[in-house]
Amino acid sequence: MTCLTPFSVIEVENHSPKQCFLPAEQLLSVTVNSVIYENVCSEKESHEYDLMKSRLHYGGCGHQGFISRCKPHFVIRYSPELYAVYCAQKVCHSSLVSHLPPSSFRSSSQLSGSHGPGFAKLNRREGAGGWSPHSSDRYQWLEVDLGGRTQIAAVATQGRYGSSDWLTAYLLMFSDTGHNWKQYRQEDSIGAFSGNSNADSVVQHKLQHPVIARYVRLIPLDWNPNGRIGLRLETYGCLYNSDVVSFDGRSSLFYRLSPRPRPMTRESISLKFKTLSNSGTLLHAEGQSDHSLTLELEKGKLLLLLRKGRSSSLDGRHLVSLGSLLDDQHWHHVAVEHHGSHLNLTVDKSTLWVQIPPRFTHWEHDQMSVGADRGPGSRRSGGSNKDFHGCIENLVYNSLNLVDLAKQKDQRVTVKGNVTFSCAEPVFVAMTFTSPQSFLWLPGVTELTSTSMSAGLQFRTWNKAGLLLTFDLPKQEGVVWLYLSKARLHLQVQKQGRAPLELSAGSALNDGQWHSVELISRRGRLTVAVDRDEGATAHASPSFVITTGGQLFFAGCPNEGSHQECRNPFKAFQGCMRQLTVDNQPVDLIMVQQRLLGNYSHLQIDMCGIIDRCSASHCEHGGSCSQSWSTFHCNCSSTGYSGATCHSSIYEQSCEAYKHKGNTSGYYYIDVDGSGPIRPQLIYCNMTEEMTWMVIQHNNTELTRVRPSLGKSQHSAHFEYTSEEAQLAAIISQSEHCEQELTYHCRKSRLLKMPDGSPLSWWTGGPGEGQMQTYWGGALPGTQQCACGLQKNCVDPKHHCNCDADRTEWANDSGLLTHKETLPVRSLVLGDVHRPGSESAYRVGPLRCNGDKNVWNAAFFDKETSYLHFPTFHGELSADISFLFKTTSSSGVFLENLGIKDFIRIELSSSTEVLFSFDVGNGPLAVHVEAGFPLNDNKWHRIRAERNVKEASLRLDELPAATQEAPTDGHIHLQLNSQLFIGGTASRQKGFRGCIRALQLNGVTLDLEERAKITPGVQAGCPGHCSSYGSLCQNHGRCVERANSFSCDCSPSAYTGVFCDREVSASFKPGTSVSYTFKELMLNKSNNALPSFIHSGMSLRAENISLSFRTSQSPALLLYVGSYYREYLALLLNKHDKLEVRYKLDSSKDAEILSSKVRNLANGQLHTVTISRLTDAVSMQIDQNIREDFNLTSDVEFNAIRSLVLGRVSDSDEVDPEIAQLASLGFAGCLSAVLFNSITPLKAALLHSDTSPVIITGPLVQSDCGSTSANPYAAETTDHLSGQSGSVGTGQPLVNAIRSDSALIGGVIAVVIFVTVSALAIMGRFLYRRKGTCQSQEVKTVKPEDGPELPFSSQTSSHNGPSDSQKEYFI
Repeated sequence: MTCLTPFSVIEVENHSPKQCFLPAEQLLSVTVNSVIYENVCSEKESHEYDLMKSRLHYGGCGHQGFISRCKPHFVIRYSPELYAVYCAQKVCHSSLVSHLPPSSFRSSSQLSGSHGPGFAKLNRREGAGGWSPHSSDRYQWLEVDLGGRTQIAAVATQGRYGSSDWLTAYLLMFSDTGHNWKQYRQEDSIGAFSGNSNADSVVQHKLQHPVIARYVRLIPLDWNPNGRIGLRLETYGCLYNSDVVSFDGRSSLFYRLSPRPRPMTRESISLKFKTLSNSGTLLHAEGQSDHSLTLELEKGKLLLLLRKGRSSSLDGRHLVSLGSLLDDQHWHHVAVEHHGSHLNLTVDKSTLWVQIPPRFTHWEHDQMSVGADRGPGSRRSGGSNKDFHGCIENLVYNSLNLVDLAKQKDQRVTVKGNVTFSCAEPVFVAMTFTSPQSFLWLPGVTELTSTSMSAGLQFRTWNKAGLLLTFDLPKQEGVVWLYLSKARLHLQVQKQGRAPLELSAGSALNDGQWHSVELISRRGRLTVAVDRDEGATAHASPSFVITTGGQLFFAGCPNEGSHQECRNPFKAFQGCMRQLTVDNQPVDLIMVQQRLLGNYSHLQIDMCGIIDRCSASHCEHGGSCSQSWSTFHCNCSSTGYSGATCHSSIYEQSCEAYKHKGNTSGYYYIDVDGSGPIRPQLIYCNMTEEMTWMVIQHNNTELTRVRPSLGKSQHSAHFEYTSEEAQLAAIISQSEHCEQELTYHCRKSRLLKMPDGSPLSWWTGGPGEGQMQTYWGGALPGTQQCACGLQKNCVDPKHHCNCDADRTEWANDSGLLTHKETLPVRSLVLGDVHRPGSESAYRVGPLRCNGDKNVWNAAFFDKETSYLHFPTFHGELSADISFLFKTTSSSGVFLENLGIKDFIRIELSSSTEVLFSFDVGNGPLAVHVEAGFPLNDNKWHRIRAERNVKEASLRLDELPAATQEAPTDGHIHLQLNSQLFIGGTASRQKGFRGCIRALQLNGVTLDLEERAKITPGVQAGCPGHCSSYGSLCQNHGRCVERANSFSCDCSPSAYTGVFCDREVSASFKPGTSVSYTFKELMLNKSNNALPSFIHSGMSLRAENISLSFRTSQSPALLLYVGSYYREYLALLLNKHDKLEVRYKLDSSKDAEILSSKVRNLANGQLHTVTISRLTDAVSMQIDQNIREDFNLTSDVEFNAIRSLVLGRVSDSDEVDPEIAQLASLGFAGCLSAVLFNSITPLKAALLHSDTSPVIITGPLVQSDCGSTSANPYAAETTDHLSGQSGSVGTGQPLVNAIRSDSALIGGVIAVVIFVTVSALAIMGRFLYRRKGTCQSQEVKTVKPEDGPELPFSSQTSSHNGPSDSQKEYFI
């Protein structure tokens, strides 16, 4: 079997599919005569592979792979990752070290001749049985030269034979040249490999991603504490062959690809490159269709530029960027795969799926320039200004090996400049300052008598601040600091007796790019330069000489215990440096590494270990990534998400969830899939009805007249919704019920059917573009009927729609569409609108959905051994879990999912603590929240847990979140493989007893109820919500249990609304009166004596009164309660603007006056009054003032109360003259939330006047004059007015326009059959009068252009916005 490189091409003669190169599990697809199949090979007992019949579902992203062609017509496609693993195991797994000569081994030092590096071969006993350095520290290393570039798949270590010397952890480094080492990292962050536990056992690590390199270096991190460093090693792999070409920045290759290669369904470009330059064009391809493709580097990132034509406009360009720090002189893999309307761009292990505009989908390249963006004699294409300087390997275009063509001097290839077919690599030795303790000390070389000096370096970092260089002036007369601050370069010189000298230059120097710095002091002039010609320079002319005083410190200072003088008032530098010069002499960093020059600590020499933690970014949902040397930060502002990686939504997933938190009607941001990809959007939540509605508007919800259009036989309308398509689909899916009003008003305009049965009109609805529907609102799908046809009450029994009767009278067909699979309405086509005399209008209401399936989805676990199980939870990099629970138990596991070593678990660890624990391979981590109050109180509590690559967090109810940071260099993938257990564990121990509700994992709700229905020991649903949510019912409202929710009964409250929190207020005029009668008494007019049947229940020994008022009138009577015994209670403002309560409980005595000390109550501000009496004790409180107490001296019984009056008292003959005078004046102002014991007279008058014993005289206008608060949670709270008036052509408002519902028309027809023409005329006149007496709505009419004044009716406006209701429910 042959080991092949991904994206190389195999020509296999006379082979059939049964001789595939890899076993079945390695194959992605096979193309047979342009038909693609998936899972193409299945190995049978005969070891033959047969073609299977399943079609390939090609996902696009992440499926780049190795392509070979098995002639004559098979294209076999492999995953490169699977291929590499298979290749390493089966083919590419030869020993690479055992046969090497001793000269191939090098080390930092050796303990003795018998401990040299040449003895460090696995299982060998020569010499001292392995390598041991002179000293055991982290600056030692062992290096092996494999003799050529090799594919390395695994590494194995062993301790020194017969000793106590072995490694317990180490780093693995690779290089092509023996310089510029690169550290191997697993999962992009794990740097350390685990070593041995004794001297003889072998520990082997298979590399997750095979490495191609010539040199291997192993750096000890830890070793046996009772011994020293000791090592034997082996690497496994195979030789690597490739085609390489080198460009010097002025050379290039030009290919003529005509005649073009045969047409292919997929086009691909793949290559590897390495360079030290951060900019330059890799290749440029173009063709006769004026389409071009350019791959270029810009600031270390790879850019893919598609261009149509020569224009530089944005419309003619499509730009994609991927990768970072690609100028590190290491090989990087690039692949472009074009699949019609999209392409996949791969850089190393990152793949970007790109949807491309249609104008860029047709590629017909017939020429390509490599190393430059132009062909011989042609102008630049407008891309990078630099040609490529570096090496390219294995350049393959549509199976054509272009480097091999150039090597063979193919006539289609033109060579420009110095192109060589080997990789010439310059050597730049860099060093990495890895921690705040890092520093490099070098001795100065400047003569003490010198009057000049210079120092230079290049650096790259992500940090905004850090010391680059410091040194003392001669004789320690001062100090010089060269440092970064706020990403600018600063120079500060302090000399005794002189003012500090400061210079600054450059900006944004923490961008990860290489920047050069030069410090020059010569002839009295001091210069600081950044990035030479492209950068900035600062100058000064100090009056003193600046030279080094004998030693220089780079990046930081030694510990305080050292004897070297060094002060650093700034942060230490973390990053890379190279090309250090002192007085124009380069610093030999290899000598520094060998301890032959200077000294250092926490320094990695001959490598730059910078990592771009923002490529690919872990910040989700559009969060912007920034970074320092050791970590990254996500800015989540304006994204709608929160957390360390912007993973968790800050918004609720439905209106029901907002209502659950105590919010009322208004506009809210809804994130239907939580942490999923759908963006939050602003949606109106109507919470004033018994249901909680999500109302999604579209571009035309008004009643719209159809006007004829010349040349068109139909009228069509298309509806665009305010919500995106994905959000619409999610809302409809998770709602229990959705509906949309569909109305058609007609006069000689048929709706659905022609006489021959063919459809006249239709609408489309459902996902995407929607499906054609030929039924109307109120009917069933597929019936081709309207609501009247289903109810069998159409005006003409021969038709199934009122409008199909084709009458000259106005008619309408209206109803609700309620089948979710056909919603929302996408478009409407009306087919009978152009005949002479035809008139019509239509209305498509907003989409309205209620009932969140997720919020109340619950299960009750009644045993500790009971649980629900679900498929494995996949939250490798980001996992968020949220749910509510209630219990009486003190402990139990809510959720658990296990892997081989990894796990995730959330549990109630005690009656006051919740614990979130997990392991992703770094050892168990736990986050806990201590509540400080019992959690087993049988009330609902909410848990939100999140784990990402940066941190884990846990939040309980509204307590502050607890967090636990993830290790900087550690495993990041959570790998689980067991079932997900809810309410218990796999061991059936420590199970949870109680209720779990609204369980969501990464925004997806688990259907606990459906699983509970088929699981013993678990019950679907969980009653008993008022214990948790009863407090939401305010102002004496009562919580009422429902099966899956609760409601607030506001009948005993003076308030209304969802939670009895909205004041019922009214504006009073002097002539306004609201009289509430407690009990009507049947009195004998001839007998003035009171009847004997007045019972004691009508007498009061106590009252509780509360109300709010706003007025500028004084004196003024606010409330009056009278009785049949001429007793009364009056609440009034006196002429001094103070509040008085007057009790007359004994008709033979004067009224007792209880006067408050609170002043200035007639100031136009809102004041709240509470009065309570129990027998003779009366208390009064106004606003937040101190309660005032009084005592009555007369009778304590208020006998035979008759009525309560607000405003003007018309029957005041039997009261005191002063009260009578006030009563006749009435009240001008606002009264709100009036409550007398359990009686709410103002609420009864405004909301229930038809069923309550109230009499209203004068103008009474409901208003919000008593409101003092606004909803802080809603993005905007406003009355929803669309639908209250319609627009027919002219845009004029139409209300009550057509009054011809089917029942009325049917009645008229019946009258026609059974009575005479004169009776019909009388009936018509009666109907006209009835319409004119309607007082419940304002009526406006419009005149159609050709016809009498006929009104249109919009009778469904209540569906579209806020409306009042006494009770509001959770569904």
